Amino acid sequence: MLPLILVLLLILLLFGAGFAIKALWWIAVIVLVLWLLGFVARPKGGTGRWYRW
Repeated sequence: MLPLILVLLLILLLFGAGFAIKALWWIAVIVLVLWLLGFVARPKGGTGRWYRW
């Protein structure tokens, strides 16, 4: 019974990690798009940087 529980816990852990990694990929893509839009929509006059750092 214990090996069965361990295998089920391992499957749940791997499924959760896979979901988290996929979610992080989507967040990274969204941040990249926002970053690129910042370069396109930067102010005409000024230093050309739309961020403070």
